[in-house]
Parts: sequence; structure tokens; C-alpha cells
Amino acid sequence: MMITVPAGSSLTLRCPGTQAIVLVSLAEVRAPFLAELPPIPVLSLDGPGVRRIGVLELVTATGVTWVEAELRNDLINVIGDAPTDVVQRRSAARRPGAYPAVGTAQVENIDGRHLVALTGRVEDISADGLLLRATADDRLPSLPSGIERALLHVAMPWGELTAAIVTVDQRADLLRGTFEWIDPDDAAELTKFCATR
Repeated sequence: MMITVPAGSSLTLRCPGTQAIVLVSLAEVRAPFLAELPPIPVLSLDGPGVRRIGVLELVTATGVTWVEAELRNDLINVIGDAPTDVVQRRSAARRPGAYPAVGTAQVENIDGRHLVALTGRVEDISADGLLLRATADDRLPSLPSGIERALLHVAMPWGELTAAIVTVDQRADLLRGTFEWIDPDDAAELTKFCATR
């Protein structure tokens, strides 16, 4: 299986002591392994010669992973030891984008079990699940820990998609989940939407 970073993917580089840098890939790159990915051309605001090293949240066609990377001259290079696998592999086609979402999350943490309102956007979606970047009703920069599941209403090109998701991975303001329930009509539209490029 090839690891593919599609053109137009949103990549986030987190460097020590600075705010996270959101980058957009300008061309598709692919390789059989993460460590073999060629430099990824990105749109960045850095001037020539500026070098940044940090942890890159790498969204690929097969899943999401976090890897050490270097940004220099509008190119991202994977450096150091790469993880052995992506966080979540998907057999379903995935579509990147920015789809507004609102909903409610069920949280279980040291404060007990409770519900919080979510506002954000879905950054990629497939017939199996989605990646959500969101904040909670308390307006903290990150989501509360311990989100077990969420009920979301997502503005998609064909209309509102309503689905319940179960959390697969949660980091800061990002939550990846798989569909626990989705309206059958929405499921059909989503499958058709993800299959077209």
C-alpha cells in the first residue's frame, strides 16, 4: 500500500515555543513508507532560508500520523525516526475540506460524565469516519480530555449530515472518530461524495 499525501491537504507543524503552523500541500506526494516520502511542497509564509523543526500532523490517504519534520524553503521533509504505522488506516476513500460542524460530546474524565457543546470544522471525511478540529463550549483552545463519543451536524455540499461518532484518537483540538450511527440517506450521499474527486 502506498502512503499518499494529496494536494490540498492541511498539514500542521507544531514547533517548540511558537504557535502551530498550518500548511497546505501544493502537490501530491507518495511513497511505500513514511520515511521514504519525498519533500512535500507547501504554501508557507516563511522567507527563504528560515528553518523550522517540529512535530508534523501528517494527513495521508491512509490515515493520520505524527512525525518529526523540517520546514525549509516551502518544503516539508520527514526527518528522524518515523513511526512504524499511521494512527488510523482506512479502506474508504477520504475527502479533505473544511466543513462547518456543531454538536455535543459525551465526556468522561475526573469531573465525571457530562455533555459539552462543540463548534468547529471537519477537516477530512470518509464513509467510515472523520477528523474534527473543534473547541468546546468553555472556549478553551483545546477539547476537554476523555471525549467518548459525539453527535455532530456537519454542513456538507448536499446539505446537513447528522452522525454519531466514537472517538478513535484525540489530541488538543483534534478528534478522529468512526461513525457509530449515520442517517442512511446521508451515508449514501457521503459514499458518493467521497468516491468523486
